[in-house]
Amino acid sequence: MRIVLLGAPGSGKGTQAQRLAHERGMPQVSTGDLLRAAVTAGTPLGMKAKAAMDAGRLVEDAIVLGIIAERLSAADMRQGFVLDGFPRNIEQATALDSMLAKIGQPLDAVVLMEVDPAELVRRISGRRTCRDCGRVFNVDTASGGGGADEPCPKEKGPHRLFQRPDDNEHTVAERLKVYEEKTKPLVEFYRAQGLLRAIKAEGSVIEVAKRLDAALGISKRAAVARRHRPSGGALSAPRARNRGTPKRSR
Repeated sequence: MRIVLLGAPGSGKGTQAQRLAHERGMPQVSTGDLLRAAVTAGTPLGMKAKAAMDAGRLVEDAIVLGIIAERLSAADMRQGFVLDGFPRNIEQATALDSMLAKIGQPLDAVVLMEVDPAELVRRISGRRTCRDCGRVFNVDTASGGGGADEPCPKEKGPHRLFQRPDDNEHTVAERLKVYEEKTKPLVEFYRAQGLLRAIKAEGSVIEVAKRLDAALGISKRAAVARRHRPSGGALSAPRARNRGTPKRSR
């Protein structure tokens, strides 16, 4: 399946994208992760993106599209993917459609993850990231999929947690404002294409996962079977599509 998870900052896109990637055996593509990696590496694109990210603004389309185009050309993307945090405006969505048309892999579904604004502010301001493994936790909900007291898988010691500049309270309001102005119009863009599904993204990670899988027509049995397939035993393209279409849901 080729999926876009759409929603405001703090709606849980990253958590669910990671889960889908693990269970369905397909790459998770997060523009936030790609951009932060470029910033850390000090690449030209990363340096240009840093100022906007620190201020809670959207990074220029030219920078984001360049990174995404490179990632879409990778061989592992042919088995399907889940896009997390992209596209963020109509221009990016139009460009994405063109990129995918060129490689013959159009989107299968776009899921809007809906969360109350007050809950979004609480979630974002409570997020902390491990400097070593990159795992994300929440000081209130432990939304990273486990307690921060668990050992860091990379350093085998305590997580070294920090608050990303774009997660502090001073930038949360700006990020949500940008979402309303630039990203929310994508709802109608994808609804017009017949791709949009919407779910309530509040509650536990497991509850949201069940709603998301139902919206995508993914059965628990199919997800488990794929997760436990032997290495090198990838499904053929037709069978993969059949398992992921809404027609199979009950």
